[in-house]
Amino acid sequence: MLTHAFVALTLVGPPKAPTPACTLGGPAVEARWSGTIQRASTADAPLRVVTDLPLPGSASRFDYQSLESTSGRLFISHMGAGQLVVFDGRAGRVIGNLDGFPTVTGVLAVPAEHRAYASATGDHAVVVVDDSTLQIVARVPGPRFPDGIAYAPEERRAFVSDESGRRDFVIDAATNSVVARIELDGEAGNTQYDPGSHCVIVAVQTANQLAVIDPATATIVRRITLDKAVRYPHGVYIDAPNRQAFVAGQESATLGVLDLRTLQLRQVLPIGSDPDVLAFDPLLRRLYVAAESGVVAVFEERDGFLVQLGWYRAPKAHSVAVDPATHRVYLPLADVNGHPVLRVLVPSDAH
Repeated sequence: MLTHAFVALTLVGPPKAPTPACTLGGPAVEARWSGTIQRASTADAPLRVVTDLPLPGSASRFDYQSLESTSGRLFISHMGAGQLVVFDGRAGRVIGNLDGFPTVTGVLAVPAEHRAYASATGDHAVVVVDDSTLQIVARVPGPRFPDGIAYAPEERRAFVSDESGRRDFVIDAATNSVVARIELDGEAGNTQYDPGSHCVIVAVQTANQLAVIDPATATIVRRITLDKAVRYPHGVYIDAPNRQAFVAGQESATLGVLDLRTLQLRQVLPIGSDPDVLAFDPLLRRLYVAAESGVVAVFEERDGFLVQLGWYRAPKAHSVAVDPATHRVYLPLADVNGHPVLRVLVPSDAH
């Protein structure tokens, strides 16, 4: 008599690649500056207005914007109206005006998740939107004043600045739930993800620091104290390929260029008073720094250093976005002749 033994086989796929480690961790460091701050450029920025497009809603304040570079869709926080505006940059028209975002501040489109995340400070929550249907799929409560948002792709986590709550909230994108609260020991400014180091960097305004967070462990692994030449850091942009961070000091009206290799300031440059949002065109190497004072400072990166190109002025132009495919620059303006508009500009000196 023959006996047959059956063995159950479990099919497994290839081993999952390990999550990259955050490489900016280490002891606390001071980013010093001993140079002089050059005079602000008196030139007009090389920008030409293409059009002013009407926007829906009230003539009230806008805040952050986020561009889906593949589709050209721009998500705009209409803070005063409590709405999220969706603009199709390729078609040149508004395709959605979503309600349910009271006092909306930060917004981030995350194509990998087919989601957009928006900070509804009036609800003390982060609102999650399906980027295809433009329907709200979740509200994640917790932050006292949610603001800037970053996304760490390997961990599938969103990091949200809780400005007055003095924390960074960590949201699991798979479950739309809060998985960590990181104490910053100061007010939170903008939060950004650095793909070059696989770290999250958040401005800690009242401590005059940048906190480096390991997105896998959701812990602070280094603190970088900025020189007083860059005071009250709020807006941050990470130029990952060139290993530098642009940091806007609200109280000093200066832009610090932080070398992410040495963790020292390479430059400190003048910008408009009360700076807020930064945007970068990686092909033209153009940096735009928008300020509450209505000044957009324009720089060009040359051989690792920023060169002033001039200032563009528009009423309360404190939010800026740029489409790297078309080089179009977007300024949502709250009140132009009693109505909100999206001002579209292009570089006047680029071919």
